[in-house]
Amino acid sequence: MQMQTFTAVIHKEEDLFVAECSEVGTVGQGRTVEEALANLKEATELYLEEFPLKTNPERAFVTTFEVTGVAKT
Repeated sequence: MQMQTFTAVIHKEEDLFVAECSEVGTVGQGRTVEEALANLKEATELYLEEFPLKTNPERAFVTTFEVTGVAKT
């Protein structure tokens, strides 16, 4: 079986960390970053067993951008 690499974006919501994989659309959560990532990995593996990717995930990339005039709340 071929290993694939995906991107996880992690943020905190109240007392849980939420990890999201935008390439697949899966989400995991946990009380620690490690737990959230482990749950995301499991969710992604289960999803891909049922719905294999038809496109090459290596075509996706992550970048950053800047905005000006962000209001402070």
